[in-house]
Amino acid sequence: MGSRLISRLRGSPFAFPLAALTALAMFWISEASYQGASATLGALGERGDARTEIQTLRHVLTEAESAQRGYLLSGRKDYLQPYTDSLTTIRASLVRLRDYYGKDEAGSALLGRVEKLIVEKQSEMSTTIRLYDQGSPESWRELMLTNIGKEKMDTIRSLSNELLALETAKVSKDRESINQTLLLNRLGVTTMTALSLLALFMYLRQTAALDRQRGEQQNVVQAERDRLEVEVAARTAQLKELALHLQTVREDERSHLARELHDELGALLTAAKLDAARLKTRLGPTTPEVTERMAHLNEALNSGIALKRRIIEDLRPSSLSNLGLVAALEILVREYSARMELEVDCDLHPVNLNPSAELTIYRLVQEALTNIAKYAKASRVQVMVAPRDGKVEVCVRDNGVGFDPRHRHLATHGLLGMQFRVESESGEMTIESAPGCGTAIFASLPEMGPTPVPVESGKQVVAA
Repeated sequence: MGSRLISRLRGSPFAFPLAALTALAMFWISEASYQGASATLGALGERGDARTEIQTLRHVLTEAESAQRGYLLSGRKDYLQPYTDSLTTIRASLVRLRDYYGKDEAGSALLGRVEKLIVEKQSEMSTTIRLYDQGSPESWRELMLTNIGKEKMDTIRSLSNELLALETAKVSKDRESINQTLLLNRLGVTTMTALSLLALFMYLRQTAALDRQRGEQQNVVQAERDRLEVEVAARTAQLKELALHLQTVREDERSHLARELHDELGALLTAAKLDAARLKTRLGPTTPEVTERMAHLNEALNSGIALKRRIIEDLRPSSLSNLGLVAALEILVREYSARMELEVDCDLHPVNLNPSAELTIYRLVQEALTNIAKYAKASRVQVMVAPRDGKVEVCVRDNGVGFDPRHRHLATHGLLGMQFRVESESGEMTIESAPGCGTAIFASLPEMGPTPVPVESGKQVVAA
């Protein structure tokens, strides 16, 4: 039963509020004890002041009586100074004592009796001094011998002792009250400390349980995250393999279509051109209209053959297979410069790459030039291919309008295609551009082997 209750308290959400309430209760007990002790100590101070006033009153009255007798015996006026001073001191002490005993019936009654006796004693002393001053020694001696003054002083001492006893009883009561307050404070602080420790223990256990639960949740989340990362990595690898396969299939289809066009359509166009030449030789002299038609037919066949060649070169550049990368790029740049009427700076060096990497560089330059023609509005283009530190560096730069690479749009799919082609050949591609500052595309591919000795290389300018 007890262990079940403790286990419930350990996981209770009220542990922290209980700790806060315990701390508040400790503060309240401590403050209440302090206020009570302070009030009691203040009362003790007042009791001490009252005892001092009572003793002062009795002492001053005794000095006044001594001063009166000294004057009566010596007749010297300077003996009356303590008597004269005592009158003011007695009045002030009586005023303070009346204020102190204002709400104490027993003490106020005793003080009233003392005050009455003091007044009578002062009257007796003043009468004796007056008779002495009037020159009636028998009268003041007779008054002195009656022992009225002694009786009054004895009664005053007795009453003052009662007042002191009353104050002593009050002091004892206040001390007992302070002891009780300290004991209560001690018990309260001890109890509250124990409750605070219990609340702290409960809070720490609850915090530890929450930490364990949070750690378990984090482990679950981390495990799920790891699983998703593995799955994403696997899916990404699959997508890359699929994209590479599609790219290879596309290039194969382009090659197949280029061969079909070269073989089938080329043969048809060549046969048609030969038939047209035979018809022209066999017709002999013809009318101008027939001659014009034959010339137009010949031009149409030549245009078809040129279109066929251009389509084949776009599908699969024969110059790349027959002449190499540098020559194919020179032809590509030359045709681009003539078509766009732009000045293109070429810095092409022989490189040692496998055929797929050469095709990647060719397609990268081709796509870059196509984008420049569509979007850049450039007046100058630079193309660079050169080996460096076991890699082939490629750069296509223009001075066009540029763009912000951080904000991609649909028109940048060609750039993504370039990047994928380069990465599929274990290379890297970066783009540097800014609005109004032109664009530069950098690519780096690993060489296949030692760099071949260049037959002819260098920088050339293809002008429009």
